[in-house]
Amino acid sequence: MKTIFKAQTTAAGIALLLALSACGGAANSDSASSESADTSLTNNTRDISEGVQPDQAAVALLPQSIKDKGELTVAMDLHYPPTTFLAEDNSTPIGLNPDVARLIAKKLDLKLKFVDTKFDTIIPGLDGGRFDFTVTTMAKTEERLKVLDMIDYFKAGNSVVVAAGNPLNLSMETLCGKNVAVTQGSTGQLKRLPALSEQTCTSKGQPAINAVTLPNIQEALTQLHSKRIDGILYDTTALGWAARQQPDSFTLLGRVNVGSSDLSAAGLKKGSPLTPAMQAAIQSVLGTPEYQESLKTWGLDSGAITDAKLN
Repeated sequence: MKTIFKAQTTAAGIALLLALSACGGAANSDSASSESADTSLTNNTRDISEGVQPDQAAVALLPQSIKDKGELTVAMDLHYPPTTFLAEDNSTPIGLNPDVARLIAKKLDLKLKFVDTKFDTIIPGLDGGRFDFTVTTMAKTEERLKVLDMIDYFKAGNSVVVAAGNPLNLSMETLCGKNVAVTQGSTGQLKRLPALSEQTCTSKGQPAINAVTLPNIQEALTQLHSKRIDGILYDTTALGWAARQQPDSFTLLGRVNVGSSDLSAAGLKKGSPLTPAMQAAIQSVLGTPEYQESLKTWGLDSGAITDAKLN
């Protein structure tokens, strides 16, 4: 299984979300410690798709060009535990999304090539034909659905995390005027934070939540740890992982229930001839014990779904 990496990142920093000194924070005794994290997970490079049999009905739907190539290229931003990141060997993609991508490829009887790329380059890459599909905890939005075929595979959603113990005594209703980080191109930036700000702040005559747009979640966690921002709005899966791994640094404040669907979907170029086979393969994956095993491994049991709906 091939993996292409555009940039190497400290493995421990990715795996724990928080080798903070390696992500731009100062290395000192106040930095979030990685010693308490469960390295049995970040060392686990087993291919969950081993032994899974192809779904011949899905294989029959493949375009001839894909059959001839014998390989799928999947785009992911491998910086987001516990869904999409690198093992401590700094080369093996692990997490829910790599697991699902491997299972999809196996159901289609194809090899799989990972391409590590920034989140906001994935859709242009799909449109330009550089990637066949993406499985990257991408939420469905009106804008994305105009250019992508999106197939449900997981329920995620967004939450807000604050400094450990919530020293500013914040709630989802008292973020007005506060500095809250979002990542570039994310649903949090485009939909969730604007909707939350309007609902809880500006519609009530309060100052808007100040969105601080950052390139990735590591930078956001680093800035929260160093008190340069007041909170982060991001995927519940990743923030829950951060709070579990580093309880002395982060506290999960609550879920954001406005602005977008909680369902995450695989993405392909709109009208892709691969879409029918991909939907059939994902539907087959959702019924496997390996899908349930992956969710359990990464602490995401509540995100299981049974319908690979095409949007």
